[in-house]
Amino acid sequence: MNAPTTASHLAPELSLREVPHALIQALQSRFGARCSTAQAVREQHGRDESIFEVPPPSAVVFAESTQDVADAVKLAAQYKVPVIPFGVGSSLEGHLLAVQGGISIDVSRMDQVLSINAEDLTVTVQPGITRMGVNNAVKSEGLFFPIDPGADASIGGMTATRASGTNAVRYGTMRENVLALEVVTAQGEVIRTGTRAKKSSAGYDLTRLMVGSEGTLGVITEVTLKLYPLPEAISAATCSFPTIEAAVRTVIQVIQLGVPIARCELIDANTVRMVNAHSKLGLREEHMLLMEFHGSPASVKEQAETVQEIAGEFGGNAFEWATTPEERTRLWTARHNAYFAAIQSRPGCRAISTDTCVPISRLADCLLDSVAEADASGIPYFLVGHVGDGNFHFGYLIDPAKPEEHHTAEALNHKLVARALDLEGTCTGEHGVGLHKMDFLRREAGDGAITMMRTLKRALDPDNILNPGKIFAL
Repeated sequence: MNAPTTASHLAPELSLREVPHALIQALQSRFGARCSTAQAVREQHGRDESIFEVPPPSAVVFAESTQDVADAVKLAAQYKVPVIPFGVGSSLEGHLLAVQGGISIDVSRMDQVLSINAEDLTVTVQPGITRMGVNNAVKSEGLFFPIDPGADASIGGMTATRASGTNAVRYGTMRENVLALEVVTAQGEVIRTGTRAKKSSAGYDLTRLMVGSEGTLGVITEVTLKLYPLPEAISAATCSFPTIEAAVRTVIQVIQLGVPIARCELIDANTVRMVNAHSKLGLREEHMLLMEFHGSPASVKEQAETVQEIAGEFGGNAFEWATTPEERTRLWTARHNAYFAAIQSRPGCRAISTDTCVPISRLADCLLDSVAEADASGIPYFLVGHVGDGNFHFGYLIDPAKPEEHHTAEALNHKLVARALDLEGTCTGEHGVGLHKMDFLRREAGDGAITMMRTLKRALDPDNILNPGKIFAL
């Protein structure tokens, strides 16, 4: 196990580059009012949901087309100035912070559905559209896009961080659900990777290279996604447990028996209390599994009965159904608002959020020791997990005026991630590396893999202008 984190781990390394006035003038000439240097706009684009405090970018360009992005990148490349893509700012690990200065390219106005190919179960969209926007656009075709990280994140951001979420246990992550991309390179060239075909063995898989690259290899301007038919029947259920271990053992048994459950979320008793207060619910304030089943009416009924039987063997009780869309929406909205419920439970606090993912057979080993450490620390926390695929999240709620709480929370995070790595897991199941997980990535991947990543980065971005200082701090 690694030693507790030191103070040097708590702040990102800043190495601000000069942004020449000539570049700002060139951007304003090209984009007019869509290039802003206003302090409030810059500050909005210089922070995310992480704990880090970093100076904002020097300017923000609001792109409305692929050509806008290409032109902005070309101008930045001419002056060797960093470029940081921005979607909705919901990232948790400092991905979009201007640690080397530069300009922010906001793609939130690029929010159009470009084509829906219902016969092939695909949709092509611009990067600024959110996951809910995609689903609103395709539901009339009887289709849906299943990746649900909780926040209504942008598709470009979800692709860049290789996001997943509550449905990953059945439908996979962005890695499995992105078919093709349009990307602007560090030189301002527009390239396309992949096709709408279901498979290909033509050359390097550049699509997979870009998925998860966190804006360090290119700026995503178009995404082609897989879609799925809306299930004939959907049913959600909650089940309470006397201990976290009982809930986790239930999940392990469900997965190992091959029950095709669509969603399986763990919410600990602390978080249930927070959610009840925030969303005005009356959930039993015990450790809880929130599950969802997709399929035909008969298969959904069979799946749910099997899970209920397994849960009963581990002390699960109060198995309650939510079969109407309104009931299901109410439950999942409460789950998605767990982060905000936790923040409101301690006024003035900041959340240090982290996630790990381990093989499902090691989930109990990782989770239970981490819970014990968090309880012993005395710091309030929330715990939620997409435990059906071995992924879970802690959020440590700290008083920003108390540095000792920040240090304690980072030490807990360090122990949690180190434990996951010891159990052959990963330092991040879906948040991405950003700034916060760079030290852990080195341990997970090894020096050889980090060297290969740096070689790729230098080859594709020789002047290191694309979101520099992230993932491996080049």
